[in-house]
Amino acid sequence: MRVYYHTFGCKANQYDTERMRQELEARGSYKTENVSEAEVIVVNTCTVTNQADAEARRFIRRMHRRHPDARIVVAGCSAALRGEDYTAMDGVADVVEGHDAVHVARVVEHRNGSGLTQIELRGSLDRTDYEPVGGELLRARLGASRGWLKIQDGCDRKCSFCATRLARGASRSRALHEVIEEAKLLGKRHAELVLTGIHIGHYGIDLNPQLSLGQLCASLLEAVPDVRFRVGSIEATEVDALLIELMESSGGTLAPHLHMPLQSGADPVLRLMRRWHTREQYRVRALEIAERISPLGLGADVITGFPGETDDDHAVTRALIEEIPFTYLHVFPFSPRKNTVAETLPRRVPQRVAGERARELRTLAQERGTLYRGSRSGTTATVVVEGGGRMGITEDYLRVRVDGELRDADVFCGAGHTMNGLRPDLLTGTLRGDPDDLYIVPLESPSLSYV
Repeated sequence: MRVYYHTFGCKANQYDTERMRQELEARGSYKTENVSEAEVIVVNTCTVTNQADAEARRFIRRMHRRHPDARIVVAGCSAALRGEDYTAMDGVADVVEGHDAVHVARVVEHRNGSGLTQIELRGSLDRTDYEPVGGELLRARLGASRGWLKIQDGCDRKCSFCATRLARGASRSRALHEVIEEAKLLGKRHAELVLTGIHIGHYGIDLNPQLSLGQLCASLLEAVPDVRFRVGSIEATEVDALLIELMESSGGTLAPHLHMPLQSGADPVLRLMRRWHTREQYRVRALEIAERISPLGLGADVITGFPGETDDDHAVTRALIEEIPFTYLHVFPFSPRKNTVAETLPRRVPQRVAGERARELRTLAQERGTLYRGSRSGTTATVVVEGGGRMGITEDYLRVRVDGELRDADVFCGAGHTMNGLRPDLLTGTLRGDPDDLYIVPLESPSLSYV
């Protein structure tokens, strides 16, 4: 059976899609990149904003209009919250309310258009009554130099604006030995592994004995030393001393890059958001990290126009962003999500104002990013080679061009080969050029170790 996959949303969703693919391939199906030849279209949805929901619905309608003979199976976060809505759409054969690969594989395999499949979120990670045929561990992210390593799912926090926690359930950590074994498998195919989940800063607190994210990273660096690891999105207050120490001392094997959601730089808004940190706590932690780690890729999420946000609140947020050395930002106007506390909050900010504030912060972020890219010209970097050797991702999360042409033997391309004991998918060199065209010049006789 030919299956086409389309994923909306975060790296956790992308990981889940790969698990679906692996499970279906173990049952005899195979992935196609050509949707016109697909017998089944699997759509893994996201619900982080209203726009994400709308994009999924538009995509499904377009797929049904263009490929009416293909069965459409819908899964993911939006499906978990709006399963009946998707079931009612023309062309949708089955809906799985969640992300479980085995349930998705079963509804694809049975071909009976049974409608809605509900999943009970249990204590362990993504476990159901059915055993996976494709194995518990993901072996590869097809067609990519970088792989995703999911270490936990769900979230126990109760941010007033967030619907993802409603779709994903309580925080559930994977056992340390399972994460390490999967990292070893993925490390055979990928130069870099990104630790992902929904709230990775809470990794290990539900395990016995308890673990921290820093301890997990230390174990991974020891067990899989020839892979570069990168921490996914993490709260500033959950970046502990061990994690900072590892970024300082690992020589780049734990990438010096942190994405720390800010959401707002104004305490009144943070309280309405039910965030658990203050402006000052975030500020102190971010500046401490920036002081100790260089180079450092530093990003954040920001919501503009949250209910009750005043002009002064917005100004305070902008001032904080100007003080902290962010290299990029993800900025979103507020989007009320159904069944969240924020949906009921008074003092709504007009969408026009929220949009203007978002554009202002995006412009600021672009300016800051341009300055940072310019500052890296003339310095050394190690990139994970992508795009057939034409592009690369630096340790501090800059996308750069690879100067010249690499021979096929010099590029990893996910095959898992090494050359003279070195990883040809990790390329060390000097960054040159300007912010609009930053590129890496490989060392003449590249030592593909970290710098």
